[in-house]
Amino acid sequence: MNRTGLLIALGLTLVFVGAFVVCPDLDMRIAAYFYDAGTRHFPMSEVTWATIARRGAMWVAWAFVLPSIIAVVVKLFRPINPLMIRGRTALFLLSTILLSAVFLSNVAFKSHWGRPRPVHVVEFNGKDQFVPWWDWRGTCPKNCSFFSGEGATAFWTYAPAALAPPQWRPLAYVGATAFGLATGGLRMAFGGHFASDVIVSGLVSFLVVWLVYALIYRWPRTKLTDEDVDAWLTRLAWPGYRWRQKKLWGLEVGPSPHIRPGEKTGSQTSSS
Repeated sequence: MNRTGLLIALGLTLVFVGAFVVCPDLDMRIAAYFYDAGTRHFPMSEVTWATIARRGAMWVAWAFVLPSIIAVVVKLFRPINPLMIRGRTALFLLSTILLSAVFLSNVAFKSHWGRPRPVHVVEFNGKDQFVPWWDWRGTCPKNCSFFSGEGATAFWTYAPAALAPPQWRPLAYVGATAFGLATGGLRMAFGGHFASDVIVSGLVSFLVVWLVYALIYRWPRTKLTDEDVDAWLTRLAWPGYRWRQKKLWGLEVGPSPHIRPGEKTGSQTSSS
């Protein structure tokens, strides 16, 4: 996640934009390779192993972040205990997967960008007209094609790759790229996404991971320590913990251990 990686990603973005502007029908030409005109459908969508691989890819991606989810949930329930994993690791993995795989792909774009999926366009036995990736005025009402949520989730594995030991990091980046391309390729073969949907998902996920990594680990003004994250979660969870201890057990646990005497934070005071 250094400057070289950013320059490579920006260069690939320019190549992508140029290619799909010069050849606006490139998406259709690529999708046609996966379409069987005789049976008028995408035959790979009926292959059992491909369906299993598609679903399994999402389980693999979320398995990387599962320890962070568990650690944060336990911390929020029992803030008196330290996080079970490094605070920055949990924050980095959770924030990047939520941004790239959930918010940007599914909330910000797929719900508002009316691009039909390949399986829905007229040329592939659908009812909608094809629109290029930059045109949001398609006829898809919801859960649309641009950009690929599953592709973004698979390419998100750049995040755990960025945390790999330095000697293994280049290989981890290659593995994350291959995983993203394979998952995105399956979506294309199923008629679920165009090539541009998959390419954009990879670029977006990489840029999100690069930016959040810089914010947490690199830039002096914003970088955090594991103790910073642990203390922030303690402050966030303490009011609920304090209420539960008082309500259920009649115990007064006092203010958060990360709050100095006399300091106010949110609804807490040292005298309450």
